[in-house]
Amino acid sequence: MLRSLFSGISGLRSHQTMLDTTGNNIANVNTAGFKGSSVLFEDSLSQVVGEAGIPDAATGGQNPAQVGLGVQVGGIRTNFAQGAAQTTGRGGDLMIQGDGFFAVRAGGETLYTRAGGFSFDGQGKMVTADGALVQGWSAQNGAVDTGQAPGTISIPQDLVSAARATTTSTATGNLPSTAAVGTQLVRDIAVYDAQGTKTSLSLTFTRTAAGWDVAEPVSGATGALAFTDGRQTAGLTLTAGGIAVDLSAVTGFADMSTVALTGQNGAAAGTLKSYAITADGSIVGTFSNGRTETLAKIAMATFANAEGLEKAGGTTYRASVNSGQAQIGEAGQAGVGSLLSGALEMSNVDLSQEFTNLIVAQRGFQASARVITTSDEVLQELTNLKR
Repeated sequence: MLRSLFSGISGLRSHQTMLDTTGNNIANVNTAGFKGSSVLFEDSLSQVVGEAGIPDAATGGQNPAQVGLGVQVGGIRTNFAQGAAQTTGRGGDLMIQGDGFFAVRAGGETLYTRAGGFSFDGQGKMVTADGALVQGWSAQNGAVDTGQAPGTISIPQDLVSAARATTTSTATGNLPSTAAVGTQLVRDIAVYDAQGTKTSLSLTFTRTAAGWDVAEPVSGATGALAFTDGRQTAGLTLTAGGIAVDLSAVTGFADMSTVALTGQNGAAAGTLKSYAITADGSIVGTFSNGRTETLAKIAMATFANAEGLEKAGGTTYRASVNSGQAQIGEAGQAGVGSLLSGALEMSNVDLSQEFTNLIVAQRGFQASARVITTSDEVLQELTNLKR
């Protein structure tokens, strides 16, 4: 039987694979995080019809004569080039800018994806669109330990920010040096105890011949402020009821009476109102008491050979023997891209290139089919020799 007949068949099969791959790329042109594939062809075994000859003094060398036996698919390679950003405005949508994958748990195994369309389910677990559990580290008392193995990120909607007792406060502004001796200014600020009970811290400033005296009537704490050219000669910290009030920023220039207690570090208990995700993958919650706390951090994975990953469906990949083991780290670290919140990575499929590949695959298929029909005509002529 003619060798060209089987070469044509191999061409049909190989170009059909190219058509299948190109069609899949085009079908996923709008799939977030999708990475296109390309087919690599290679020739099949070649049959030797003439051996190579060794040159000698009388004759020259002879090259080997071989007839090829067709084409085969050498490999299907995934293109992990960066896709364009598609702005969505959703806080749970994340785009990786650079290398890396999100780690998710589905079906009892860890898979990896570039599609960052996440949300929280009814139990507060961070999930993908098809319910896979996003992996990372949950915070304990506002601190994230990334040295531990990552687990499922869970943020209950009824999460409470614990009350925090006031231990420090700050006074700023100006005490007027032109005020008459005996002038009193009273300033107060809301403070909290360990249970979050709100009380008031009040300071009384009294003008003296030497400067200003400051007192807290409840605890009986007192102190004195002296100024030279409007600046304190020595900073003062007044401890009143266990709260250290820093008065070192208070000035003593003429006329202006702007002194105030401007800050304290305590807070009542608060409920979770909203969250945001930073470039390093930290999920930062904002509470009703005005506090912000880190609630969790999203884990990232990198591979020595990302092209060796095996596609697992749902825009996910699983590690293979040629991809290497996943290296877990944080976004923004060396070798790992940063995260962009409110955007998704679009498919990196180039439609113009894919339609060109369709034409190339179609013509290659037609040419291989023509080889088969031509070989059939030759066989028909051979069978007609008997007439």
